[in-house]
Amino acid sequence: MSETALKQSTERLRVDRVARAAELLRGGGTVAFPTETVYGLGANALDAAAVAKIFAAKERPGWDPLIVHVSDRAMLTRVAEVSEAAEALMAAFWPGPLTLLLPRLAAVPDAVTAGRSLVGVRMPRHAVALELIAAAGVPVAAPSANRFGRTSPTTAAHVLEDLDGRIDAVLDGGATEVGVESTVFDVAAGLVYRPGAVTAAMLAAVTGASVEVYKAPAVSGAPESLPSPGVGMRHYAPQARLVLVRDEEELQERVGRLLELSERVGVMLPVGWAAAPGSVVFRWAAWKDGEGLARGVFAGLRELDAVGVGVIVCPLPAGAGIGLALRDRLEKAARRG
Repeated sequence: MSETALKQSTERLRVDRVARAAELLRGGGTVAFPTETVYGLGANALDAAAVAKIFAAKERPGWDPLIVHVSDRAMLTRVAEVSEAAEALMAAFWPGPLTLLLPRLAAVPDAVTAGRSLVGVRMPRHAVALELIAAAGVPVAAPSANRFGRTSPTTAAHVLEDLDGRIDAVLDGGATEVGVESTVFDVAAGLVYRPGAVTAAMLAAVTGASVEVYKAPAVSGAPESLPSPGVGMRHYAPQARLVLVRDEEELQERVGRLLELSERVGVMLPVGWAAAPGSVVFRWAAWKDGEGLARGVFAGLRELDAVGVGVIVCPLPAGAGIGLALRDRLEKAARRG
């Protein structure tokens, strides 16, 4: 689809306009909406033409499948087969930031799963999202509501930065709560493909089985050959170059060197850390507050981009709990090419 064909008027809808947003979804349109994780770009998951509009608006490659959002169990039975293990996980974590990879049903278009046999499904823990999906009466395919590869949106304003004029509407539900995308878990394989707020330890406690976190190979093949879409890719990236550091000392040293080179430097600065004179600072969260760091990570990267810094220096949290999800996002965002 050409850039010209995408040009349209994007409606800005308040949360009292859920009925209008649901009408657009039923009619084959695209609507960005809030979830507890990030904003998603939704379309009717059972309508191949509507799903194609998501890929066009985001400039998303067809080999990267979508997550389907449901509002209740009846809707889930329209898209996937559910095992006993999945039942236990849903009882523990739904609604919530957990996507389960389950065997797809024939009603799901190939584009949603990129032809794969499993479909990612979740029930969001956000009142507006649940109301919208229920009102639309259809399962809603929804990746993050940003241009492909860019920093994920945690406010309606972030959505419009990337997609204004490319989608039918955005439903403004304020800032999101979690701030990073859902955990993606292959139930049958016991494998976490994307870390999130629901950790491997939490999953293992419910399943009673070992849960592993996928590690991308050092050299990846074609995207189609990867076991899960998006692994090993540069993703979540700001426009500025992202430089990751270990601690406060290395942050100060790296910022100082960059300033000497006359770079305009942005810093994702944890509360209590010293700011380097001459840098542009985003006041992040306390270094030990993993949830606060997750909530602010994408907003901070976007804010520093907005003021035009050329490079962003960011400390990399420890890989425990939600810190693993933060490391995943930041390491992908910092990759070159």
